[in-house]
Amino acid sequence: MNTCQYILAFSNNTFVSGLFYSVKKPLRNQDILFGKRNGGSLLKNNRHAHGFSSSSVRIKGTNHSVFQPVTATVAPPKSHRHVSTSLSNSVQQPMTLTEKILSKAANRPYVKPGENIWVNVDVLMTHDVCGPGTIGIFKREFGENAKVWDPEKVVIIPDHYIFTADQRANRNVDILREFAREQNIKYFYDIKDRQNFLNNPDYKGVCHIALAQEGHTRPGEVLFGTDSHTCNAGAFGMFATGIGNTDAGFILGTGKLLIKVPATMKFVFHGDMPDYLLAKDLILQVIGDISVSGATYRTLEFSGDVIAQLSMEERQTLCNMAIEAGGKNAVIPCDRTTREYLKGKTQRSFEVFQTDSNAHFYSHREYITHHLEPVVAKPHSPDNRDLAKNCSSVKVDRVYIGSCTGGKTEDFIAAARILKDRQVKIPTFLVPATRQVYDDIYRLSIGGQTLAHIFEQAGCIGPAPPSCAACLGGPKDTFARINEPLVCVSTTNRNFPGRMGSKEGQVYLASPYTAAATALTGFVTDPRQVYDFDKQHRSAYSLVDSFV
Repeated sequence: MNTCQYILAFSNNTFVSGLFYSVKKPLRNQDILFGKRNGGSLLKNNRHAHGFSSSSVRIKGTNHSVFQPVTATVAPPKSHRHVSTSLSNSVQQPMTLTEKILSKAANRPYVKPGENIWVNVDVLMTHDVCGPGTIGIFKREFGENAKVWDPEKVVIIPDHYIFTADQRANRNVDILREFAREQNIKYFYDIKDRQNFLNNPDYKGVCHIALAQEGHTRPGEVLFGTDSHTCNAGAFGMFATGIGNTDAGFILGTGKLLIKVPATMKFVFHGDMPDYLLAKDLILQVIGDISVSGATYRTLEFSGDVIAQLSMEERQTLCNMAIEAGGKNAVIPCDRTTREYLKGKTQRSFEVFQTDSNAHFYSHREYITHHLEPVVAKPHSPDNRDLAKNCSSVKVDRVYIGSCTGGKTEDFIAAARILKDRQVKIPTFLVPATRQVYDDIYRLSIGGQTLAHIFEQAGCIGPAPPSCAACLGGPKDTFARINEPLVCVSTTNRNFPGRMGSKEGQVYLASPYTAAATALTGFVTDPRQVYDFDKQHRSAYSLVDSFV
């Protein structure tokens, strides 16, 4: 017998969910499984109901041999939660940081891994790739004239296929614009003039970095986004995860979602961060250790002395790639660094949670950080890890520095540090994640030279207009897209076949240090081979020496 968690949408816009049992035959997606609705009659293939599976709920098998209809759970009514800035320590049973955030969002004193709970959503983000589909589902299920649950909690950020002549890609942005106008969405970061992005004051760039820069990432809150790397925002001590269009359409209409509480895996980094390592090395180390399925539907919680030393941008890099290990989300506790970053970015109060000292973890892994070395993920999987120095015979055709993972301001500072007063030997493409990063490249300087000047003198290509660009391939006219079977060292997050364009391309994932070092030699290069980190320690000039 099969069981499946299902959400049913009735013609009167009533949404229910529950455990429904099917007969002993293969489960067909078009079937409406039978069960009870609030004690009413059984439903099966009701033409007034539409069944759609939720990506947030897992299908699971059962050994039960009897039929046992279960009353479905009606989605709770909308509620307005008042968030406090006080630290919450009122929970009687020990919980992890993620469990505390979800218990607050569910208005429950306690939750545990494996429970299915309704949570109130603080922020829903979508972009040009998934936004039109989400909007279509919302209008189909709630009605053409339906209104979103809260126009100030919906954030729409065009960022993926922006600077292209592809008509379908451009139409996607038009759909977002029409919907934002229709719904009076406050946070729509529009772009109209694609010929010169500087003429678009509202345009920001890559959604995950823009969310942080524009103050949409707050500790203790719940953020869902129609992008798998939404887990990036866990760096701010919040629950953030990617969802599909169906779940997002449901949130647009209700402000709620049914999810399963994930178990938490703890990763502790001890000691001090060696100067030749970046957060990208840490997360590639973790993924290589546990595999791309090692954290499936679990939380990755990062802590330790090294994590406390990391900047917010580096913390985002760490959390960003949790999904590459199958993680539901990643999280880093809010601290002084978090609060300092948020100053001036948000006026909303927020509640800070910390993991209880006696909380239960699914697993616990610790690292002595100074024992780690620069690493790469070889084709064609993020867990195909190797030391950079072991790949020195790999000839590289190009280098790509960009994306939500590796296109932030500090990523370009790191690259400029390696490239200063040197020449690249292979094409090196630069794509800042956001407009703010683009501006920083022209404002920040090292040794009296702006980052832009350093890159220009080194022979780099760019910086290009901020966007996702070649990180996920895109239309063939996308900047830096791999249109041939080339070998590329990239600061992005995925290296599956065809991810950056050609299915015959080979992508090595690396830190900005390793990417820049590779650009200087034309071979995969450990940054220690081309830069004396002991002599030129980054703390000597705090990475950058001035704003110009």
